[in-house]
This record gives sequence, structure tokens and C-alpha cells, in this order.
Amino acid sequence: MAKSDYMMSILWILQTRQRTTARELAEELEISVRSVYRYIDSLCASGVPIIADSGHHGGYRLMEHFQSAPLLFDPDEQKSLVQAAQIAQDAGYPFPDHLNRAISKLKTYIGPNQLQHVQLHENRIGVITPSSKKFEDDLQLLSKCAAEGLTISMTYAKRSLTAAAERLLDPYGLVQWKGSWYAVGYCHQRREIRSFRVDRIQAMSITKLNFAPPESFSASQFFMSSLLPGSEEESALIDVRISGQEGALNELSRHWLFSHTLVSSENGEILFRLTEESIQTFAPYFLLSYGRAIRILEPASLQQRMVEVLTDMLEHYEQPGHD
Repeated sequence: MAKSDYMMSILWILQTRQRTTARELAEELEISVRSVYRYIDSLCASGVPIIADSGHHGGYRLMEHFQSAPLLFDPDEQKSLVQAAQIAQDAGYPFPDHLNRAISKLKTYIGPNQLQHVQLHENRIGVITPSSKKFEDDLQLLSKCAAEGLTISMTYAKRSLTAAAERLLDPYGLVQWKGSWYAVGYCHQRREIRSFRVDRIQAMSITKLNFAPPESFSASQFFMSSLLPGSEEESALIDVRISGQEGALNELSRHWLFSHTLVSSENGEILFRLTEESIQTFAPYFLLSYGRAIRILEPASLQQRMVEVLTDMLEHYEQPGHD
């Protein structure tokens, strides 16, 4: 048998008896006493609270509160679960009570040494986000419908001041972006996959319709692609070459808005390929925030657009009413 099989066998024996010795375990499993000691040590390291009593009536036993251990986690895995739970809570995970109960069970069914290790690493990692908890019920319903393939009917307002409209949505998944939750799925009215801000859903109910999401569909990937500039044929993309300070170039290369267009980065220069629409719209305003830390080498159309944007801002602040 594999090591894990022996460990689970020893655990099962300990669960069914009040106490047993290493020799009894060795005879029953047909292994050496030394192997029993090794497997017991591995069980203890994974968090199973095994007590070793010495003396004539001694042996191994489980702590009284320990009833079952469907999974065995080593200390690093326990730490990772607790920290991941903390990140999920901070990010507005819509099932906080379930998550708290799961972590509580983990802490209950591990030994004192493992608990101390977990507590040392607890609350060391966090997420700063303005995510609101008042939409937990809506997020839970959307999550249920996404998992079970249930179409929802919702009253949705595209903007806070626009009139709400009725829509049918097949929710494929949920995404959190900059503190707001979005439901991504197929809109029956538009007949295409779209994303909807959960805080703009005024009412929602489950219909009798069912759906099957596209195979291997990723709500996160779809959402990010909808934020990025529209893709075009390679021949339609324009080279954008920028030089500047190393820190500024590294930051620009990693930014979510530009990283997908990066071609190369070397010798104090970076090369992007952008669409003409991007050059004329969002790129100049974003690049202005880097000030003199960068210099646009090409294309001339982007250089000219930067000048136009700066001139327009200068004229705006030279108008009467601005000191």
C-alpha cells in the first residue's frame, strides 16, 4: 500500500478504538513498528490530534472531540486555506458564513501545535477593496443559478439615472472588478454575452428556463477582454515605441491596460502595438500621467495627439474662472 493508504488505515483504526499500541497496529497492518511511528508522526504533522499515553495501559488515541478527518492537510496547506479564506472575505465573498464555519472546523480538528502555526499566519494577508456586503443575497442567488443552469429574470438599470428594463439572463459566472461585482452571461434581449453590474439589478427572480454554458467559458477572461481595446487584424496595429526611466517602463509594461499589447522591452525602450482608435482615445490620457518619466518615440500620430490633449487642457484652465 502507499503511504497515504497506511495513514488512513491507522486513522480508521484509531477512530474505531479507544486506544491501541504501535505493536498492535504493526501486526494488523503487517508493517514494522518503526513504520507505524513514522506514519503516526506524519498524521500528527497533518493536524490529526493523536495522543500517546505511556505506561502499562498506554498507547495511541484520538482527542475526544476528533470524530472524522475526510482530508489531511499539512501545516503549510492549513496556513494557505486560512489565508485564502481571509482574502475571500475581504474581497466580498458571497458565502461568508459557510466559509467561517469551514475554517472553524479546520481549527477545531487540528492539534495545538498546528493551531498555533495557523494563528501565527492568520490575518497577515488582506485585500483592500470597497466591496459592499449588502448584495450578498443577490450574489448567492446568481451563484446558484450559474451552477445549476437556471435563467433569471431581472429588472436592470444601465445607469443610475436611466429607466430600468426587464431582461432575461443566463448567468455564466460572477466577477469582481474594482470593488464591484458583475454577472457575466447570455442576455436574451441582446442575444449576446454581456456583463451586468450586480448593484444595478433592482429585482431578480428565477424562471423555469434552463441553459448550458459554453464549454470552457471563463467569465473573468470575457470580462477582461471587454475592457481592453477592440482587437483587430495584426496588419491594422500600429507600433508604439516609448523610452524612459526603468521604473516607469516596468510599471507601464505590467499595467492591465497595456500588458496584453506588449511586444518587447529592452535597452530602455518598450514596444507596444495598439489600434488607431486606442491612440486617439484612451492612450494619450493614460500616458500623460507618467509625465517626464517617459518619452514617446513613435508614432508621430500619438505624439501629435498628446500635444492636442495638453493644449486642450491648457486652454481649459486659461478660461475665465480659473485662477
